[in-house]
Amino acid sequence: MNSFDWLSHMGIPQVDNFDIVEVKFKGGRKEYFRNVDYLQLHTGDPVVVDVPSGHHIGYVSLQGELVRLQMQKRKVRDDDNITRIYRIANQKDMEKWEEARNREIPTLYRCRQIVEEYKLQMKMSDVEYQADNSKATFYYSAEDRVDFRELIKSLAGEFKIRVEMRQISLRQEAGRLGGVGVCGRELCCSTWLFDFKNVSTSAARYQNLSLNPGKLSGQCGRLKCCLNYELDTYMDAIKDIPQVEKPLQTESGPAKLQKTDIFRKLMWFSYNNDNDWHSITCDRVREIQALNEKGIKVFNLQVDNSSDVVDLAAQSTRELELLDKKFTKKKKKKSRNKPRTEGQASPDTPKSTQGATNQPGPKPQNPRPQNKRSNQVSTPTPKVQDNKPAPKPESKEGGEPRKKRNKNRNRPKPATNQDMNPKAKAQENKPVENKAPGNRKFPPRRNQGPNNGGNEQ
Repeated sequence: MNSFDWLSHMGIPQVDNFDIVEVKFKGGRKEYFRNVDYLQLHTGDPVVVDVPSGHHIGYVSLQGELVRLQMQKRKVRDDDNITRIYRIANQKDMEKWEEARNREIPTLYRCRQIVEEYKLQMKMSDVEYQADNSKATFYYSAEDRVDFRELIKSLAGEFKIRVEMRQISLRQEAGRLGGVGVCGRELCCSTWLFDFKNVSTSAARYQNLSLNPGKLSGQCGRLKCCLNYELDTYMDAIKDIPQVEKPLQTESGPAKLQKTDIFRKLMWFSYNNDNDWHSITCDRVREIQALNEKGIKVFNLQVDNSSDVVDLAAQSTRELELLDKKFTKKKKKKSRNKPRTEGQASPDTPKSTQGATNQPGPKPQNPRPQNKRSNQVSTPTPKVQDNKPAPKPESKEGGEPRKKRNKNRNRPKPATNQDMNPKAKAQENKPVENKAPGNRKFPPRRNQGPNNGGNEQ
């Protein structure tokens, strides 16, 4: 998954398809071979390729027009020196290659013992056997030149194989071994990086990084290659940052530079090495430096004179007053637009129209509740009485007769006091009880009169 063909979805004509394929071997090593027989290859297919001393097996990593671009980047010529691809590896080829790879680790351990016997100043890092088991390549790293002629003779006699010694740098050694960096991704030197450039400590200084060797060094023991990735961007942004070689002179004391944000163009200073840092812009730093060159001390890092501090305080209080007025206006508007309750009438409507009527027209928003006993809506308009006088019932003790209401004519007449028996009269004169479920009385028990409380025992 180290290579991605970002041109695979484009409709490139198959007639003009590039016939050279990129093949990857052990340790991230990549070479180019020509697909003479136009085999149907896919990324990850094992193929048998032609090498100067036999044949070897690798995996297809890239093909198509991207191979042409990679060859231009690595400055590889498209000539007759590019060998061919024999075939796609079958099961027999893979088994023979697996037997050759099983010899690599024992050979590496034995080779290190032989190096210690000859007392050579070199470090053996890896061994790679060819697929046909005819040649072994030994990779080593050393600071100085090493005479390994006697070593080659002993290795060839020990393993009965043709030996090739290849010196690599510490960065290439880390790329062959592989690993995961502090960023959480696979090492760049083992995936895509093949041209190793010199990395100096000045790259860390320009980026305001702490000069800690444990954090700046990679797995190879050298400075990380990724320090050069953003160096050009920092070099362009640092041009607008003023150089502060000495503290800024203010009446509050000398202000020393503590930190610089290159992209936001902010600089932090502290008075007399205090823990409180004050941030100002780069333009303000240039103004203070120009005044200090003239022998003028500013009041502090923000203002030049003490009178400006009073102006800033007055401006801040003025802004607070404006905010208070703004919020008080909002509160008044909310109180005016407060919703009315159902029982209240609007003050703008006249009194004559406040009552509900049966006249045709649009219904009001909050209609009055209807009378539960009758289906008619109660209206304040007087009713026209009939010319016939209503019958007057007799009173209890021969006094004046009680007037009867004519609201519900269809209701049956109530029984008179003469028709009622004594028990009904007692129930009529009894006060109405609250029928709430909490005040409901239980039926009387034995040896308990009907008038006693229901909750008494």
